[in-house]
Amino acid sequence: MFKLSVVVPFYNVQTYAPDALKSLALNARDDFEFLLVDDHSTDGTPDLLERAARELPGAVHLRHERNGGLATARNTGLDAARGEYLAFMDGDDWLAPGHLARMVAAIEALNCDFVRNDHVKVTGRARSVQRVPFGAHGVVADPRSGILPADRATSVDYPYAWAGMYHRRLLDRGLLHFTDGLRTAEDRPWIWRLHREAKSFAAVGMPGIFYRRGVSTSLTQIGDERQLDFMRAFDQVISETAADRESDLLLPKAVRTYCAIIAHHNGSLERFEPAVAKKLRSMSAAALGRMPQDVLDQALASMDADRSALLRRLRRRTPSGAAA
Repeated sequence: MFKLSVVVPFYNVQTYAPDALKSLALNARDDFEFLLVDDHSTDGTPDLLERAARELPGAVHLRHERNGGLATARNTGLDAARGEYLAFMDGDDWLAPGHLARMVAAIEALNCDFVRNDHVKVTGRARSVQRVPFGAHGVVADPRSGILPADRATSVDYPYAWAGMYHRRLLDRGLLHFTDGLRTAEDRPWIWRLHREAKSFAAVGMPGIFYRRGVSTSLTQIGDERQLDFMRAFDQVISETAADRESDLLLPKAVRTYCAIIAHHNGSLERFEPAVAKKLRSMSAAALGRMPQDVLDQALASMDADRSALLRRLRRRTPSGAAA
């Protein structure tokens, strides 16, 4: 068994893949494997990955016959992983030299199910450190303590799968796979499930992963229908949290977060194609109708006036409790 498996999906990132692959080379160890998943790229990415499979120690090239999206690509890597620990990276990001070894040392020393780490956000030439929104670093805690309070940023609002490392026992328990086919927000149900069902976690600082923003091929930059998958993702969060033993405590956070994301997207409709913007408004109204209405009332009352007003207008488009 390898000490660490790193799952790295790639899709049409030939401009950025060389940086990602070089950073993996600077993190390579005899007991590390790198699962390079090509999600049916149509540019020069497959050639770069074929070369990496020959030259990069521990690299394995896995190729999809059709494009399945980030969640499905990550699952392909997880299915092939042989490591005691698992980590993720995206094909347009990169790692500091030695970052993976430091993360392995941290999770082994803490002996917990998973650790979350800070990262560096890269926008053009600008860089800023983004912190895990959890109090004490280097202290093992109950993952449920990283969900609340409802009205502040917490660890479930820092959903990035690549900002952490995970023990294989989570994979064996079925907690590391993503919902197949989700094109965006795939990490939201995933991080909520981890925090509800894992036994232990810690925040460790260590900002050794560089997250590239503003990439033209990223779904965050594209206003087509794939963006609307965030509603499927959050419907799953609400459904699974409603079935939790502490649903009364946790649902207000889930509903408030869902509302905040709906308000964000509806507050910037100009980013979307006209037909998609129209569908977004309609689907948002239906989503508000599906939420537990008493919890929704509390969420709207706790939000700032602008967002609350926008959401109340959307809510009036569909009778309370109406189906999508």
